[in-house]
Amino acid sequence: MPPGWWEHRVPGLTHWTDVSVYELHIRDFSATDPSVPHHLHGKYRAFCRQHLYPNEPRRLSHGLAHLKSLQEAGLNHIHLLPSYDFGSVPERPEEQAYVQEDLSQYPPDSERQQQVILSIADRDAFNWGYDPVHYGVPEGSYSTAPDGPMRILEYREMVQALHSLGLRVVLDVVYNHTFASGPYSQNSVLDKIVPGYYHRRQEDGEMCHSTCCNNTASEHRMFERLMIEDITHWARHYRVDGFRFDIMGHHFISNMTAIRNALNSLALERDGVDGRHIYIYGEAWDFGEVALNQRGRNASQHNLGGSRIGAFNDRMRDGAMGGSPYQPPDCQGFATGLATDPNGAHHQGSAQEQLATLLHRTDWVRFALAGNLKDFEAVVADGRLLAGQHDTYHGNQPLAYGCDPAENVVFNGCHDNEAIFDQVMMKVGSHVDADGRARVCGLSHALVLLSQGVPFTHAGDDLLRSKSLDRDSYNSGDWFNRIDWTGQHNNFGVGLPPASKNQHAWPFKQPLLAAADRYRPTPEIIARQAAYFKALLRVRYSSPLFRMPTAEHIKQQLRFHNTGPQQVPGVIVMQLHSSWQPDHGTWDHKYRQALVVFNARPEPFECGFPEGGEWYKLHPALAALQDDAMVQLCTADNEGKRLHVSARMAAVFVQER
Repeated sequence: MPPGWWEHRVPGLTHWTDVSVYELHIRDFSATDPSVPHHLHGKYRAFCRQHLYPNEPRRLSHGLAHLKSLQEAGLNHIHLLPSYDFGSVPERPEEQAYVQEDLSQYPPDSERQQQVILSIADRDAFNWGYDPVHYGVPEGSYSTAPDGPMRILEYREMVQALHSLGLRVVLDVVYNHTFASGPYSQNSVLDKIVPGYYHRRQEDGEMCHSTCCNNTASEHRMFERLMIEDITHWARHYRVDGFRFDIMGHHFISNMTAIRNALNSLALERDGVDGRHIYIYGEAWDFGEVALNQRGRNASQHNLGGSRIGAFNDRMRDGAMGGSPYQPPDCQGFATGLATDPNGAHHQGSAQEQLATLLHRTDWVRFALAGNLKDFEAVVADGRLLAGQHDTYHGNQPLAYGCDPAENVVFNGCHDNEAIFDQVMMKVGSHVDADGRARVCGLSHALVLLSQGVPFTHAGDDLLRSKSLDRDSYNSGDWFNRIDWTGQHNNFGVGLPPASKNQHAWPFKQPLLAAADRYRPTPEIIARQAAYFKALLRVRYSSPLFRMPTAEHIKQQLRFHNTGPQQVPGVIVMQLHSSWQPDHGTWDHKYRQALVVFNARPEPFECGFPEGGEWYKLHPALAALQDDAMVQLCTADNEGKRLHVSARMAAVFVQER
């Protein structure tokens, strides 16, 4: 055990709606950080100050300094991409391939960079790791000594180090498939124990592969037991504070309920951890052989209401950013200028059609902001007062499906698909400059960070991180996945993204990359947007009104203005009221109310105070951004009772007690 393991404190948590998540790949964190000693690049110990700088115990690497600054602003959970033993990376450094060429010499839209990366992609040190081999064992490639118990010690050191920064740790778990099956592969484990039992079959006996490969059968009792015992193993022996379930919809409500109950039974005195404070969430997509409850009530969005298990809310992402991962990449949404700042894409329809689409998708964003609650009511685009479950998403699905705000994991970007900066690059019009694009990114973050529920951010998105338009960087090496924690370069324009996942879109992406010098943000723009992101975190944690713990509180204390068919397009106005007494709802001892204006329009927006509003001021966390002129132009005129909000900006106004 690391020194102090049994005694070290885990950061506390009151409500699950207090959770905020920063999704981070262990290798991304340090592989290209020049402040980290070379032998710790991509390792567990890159999180540990005592190993980074043994003679300077207070010194932080660039990456640790960034995490600490986020924690000081309010962030409290680090979600680590898979860190169990996976099969897609050679564990020993001497077995790993490395780039031997200076890729920076090539143009921003060159094919050469991806050719070099792909030539070693299956032999280098990088992979996301969604290829499980041994579930209960830490991955060896992240250890300085993969052979033997050192990986166990170093994993615990990493968790302890993150706890010491005030950050809780989430483990990404992949129980929906295994890397291999059958009797012959060295990476096949379960199929060698009881052949055929642990994997799901089609009616004709063929193995199901809808997740990607080798689908597991969590409807079988012993696989469910494996899941339960592995989860409690990580909680008890590694003190992990949360779990994110990959393709959770391929498991069943009964599985997830059993896991939740097992975690709830963990007691601090007996197990060293209070399992009731461990948050679980996942991808509740409904597809494949389990779709529509074909094999039982699966853990998909439409079944999770009331479970208090979090599910990624794609309604916010698609409404705010536009389209979906399966539609053309230049589809626009609320934040990216649909109808209010069109990009000229003909498939989006006429101006009138775009406006109709925008108003409907703005409703998607509103219901996500309000916790994605089935029975939350709001006036929708056609003027009707509707509960969220009675509005529609992509034509045939209920818009809202949750019963509790803790079930609402709000995101606009994650490791899958393009980073937020890259989405914005593809969606906004060519006339929008680097500053305007950065503002759109900031607005997309505001929609997430000021939502009821659990906000989720992909690492580096706050620094305008780019993967050079790569839509699936799982095997794209350090080159396309780099993060510059100092904010000097955002990695846009480092070559065409790998052909394996992107070649069909090269004709669309190449001109954007060729213009990298025009659109790439300067260090000053990156620093400004990083400061805005942290200010939004401070806003969230300055008031419980942004983290209401129950559906009833949200229904009583949150309302929207500027709704219905006569609304000003591209503007959302959200009003949050404190309860009148501490025991009658969510009480804010500092503010009577907060008013949030999300202005996605390319010009400033002005409006009158809403009914009951008086003596507003810009939230102190935003007012403190003295170097951001656009934020400083967001003002409340208390004499004329008018609000002014800059273009492509979210502003929060508060009424003090």
